[in-house]
Amino acid sequence: MMAGRVLTRIVSKTLLDLTASAKGKRSRGNIRLLWINASRAAGAQSSGKAAFLLGLPLLSGLSYQAFLAVRSSAVVCALDKAEVLEQADYLYSCAETEKLYHLLLQHKDSEDAEFLWRLARASRDLSLLPDTDAGRKKQLTFEAFEYAKRALERDEKCFAAHKWYAVCLSDIGEYEGVKVKIGNSYIIREHLERAIQLNPKDATSLHILGYWCYAFAELPWYQRKVAAVIFSSPPTSTFEEALEFFLKAEEVDPDFYSKNLLMLGKTYMSMRDKEKALLWLTKAKQYPARTLEDKEVHKEAVELLNQL
Repeated sequence: MMAGRVLTRIVSKTLLDLTASAKGKRSRGNIRLLWINASRAAGAQSSGKAAFLLGLPLLSGLSYQAFLAVRSSAVVCALDKAEVLEQADYLYSCAETEKLYHLLLQHKDSEDAEFLWRLARASRDLSLLPDTDAGRKKQLTFEAFEYAKRALERDEKCFAAHKWYAVCLSDIGEYEGVKVKIGNSYIIREHLERAIQLNPKDATSLHILGYWCYAFAELPWYQRKVAAVIFSSPPTSTFEEALEFFLKAEEVDPDFYSKNLLMLGKTYMSMRDKEKALLWLTKAKQYPARTLEDKEVHKEAVELLNQL
């Protein structure tokens, strides 16, 4: 079962605020762009191996006994890394956010992307806990972004580093200006596409990119016009493109995430395909409600089914 807590609130809220500003009013809109659910994201997969390679120049000045000592030390370190990552992934699967954060915080100075992207994810998940105050939330949000950035710098071929960089970049947009928020949307998509390229089987990356497409596809014309004031070519997409990513996510990992089922239903509704909308919304309604988010999905699915 996939894990994660998903990337939220950029474009529609931003554009509603802009539209309201143009009218001299304050918008109360809060339409989500992307989300990551801490109990269900797919980031628990490791994209690297705990291996140590000793080059020939290093060995040239060592005695055989010294070589054995170095090799033994390397194996111990490798096992330590593997054990820590295994423990971290277990804590993540159990939603033990506090314990996971403090475990990985011991490795905050690591140069290993496998530690860093997990620490970025843990910091972000901690920021999303309901009892986290506003100041701490902001601190953790920027902290998570820095860890994700470092992970990407250490290993550009790590799909999880790209994914969590995109997620965390979206989060810090809430604390920066409108222009930065919209501009970041391009970068977010680039990193999600790279994550998918590196790991086509990661259902969560596919889901997030699908939601990115859905959010821009459903923007009303007046919000597009406001966005065009800031960018001559604002981000655009279609429901067909969103559907492609949602279906692909379901193909690589069926029923991995209640919200993907919900979004399939909503996308088909937007495309006026009532039969398929009923099919996917019913699946979302029947999905076992293991988490608070699952319960929210169930509620929305029931409301949409009543509309149909």
